[in-house]
Amino acid sequence: MDMRERVNSALKQAMKDKAADRLTTLRLINAAIKDQEIALRGADGDTQIGDAEILAILGKMTKQRKESASAYEEGGRLDLAERERNEITVIEEFLPRQMDDEEVDAAIEKAISDIGASSIRDMGKIMGTLKESYTGQMDFGAVGPKVKEKLCASSA
Repeated sequence: MDMRERVNSALKQAMKDKAADRLTTLRLINAAIKDQEIALRGADGDTQIGDAEILAILGKMTKQRKESASAYEEGGRLDLAERERNEITVIEEFLPRQMDDEEVDAAIEKAISDIGASSIRDMGKIMGTLKESYTGQMDFGAVGPKVKEKLCASSA
């Protein structure tokens, strides 16, 4: 079952269960997927995005909600922060398991050795390889500095 089918199946189940909050979040996921398809629509009109793109959308949605929850907490709006965290929980059901620090470090080392990277100029290739293989499994905002650190350490 691909990601789109999983989301639609969960959406139908939420309707049957009358789970309003869950249903709202699932509809937001569907809307984000459709928005991306519309943005990519070409002259041929056929633009079905794949699982990798959907995972990227879900990762972006999760990141946005984490930032919003933090902002709401700082502003004293704990009710809105809690709603954002509930949405994160629903979105994360469709994401693969997040890699721990050791797994991330091992993936970085493997990508560096596979590419034969020797300097910071190879960072783009490494990040591309990691995104291709581990989309949705790691936070690339945190991975970037780790890659840079390893490349600087290996070239020194």
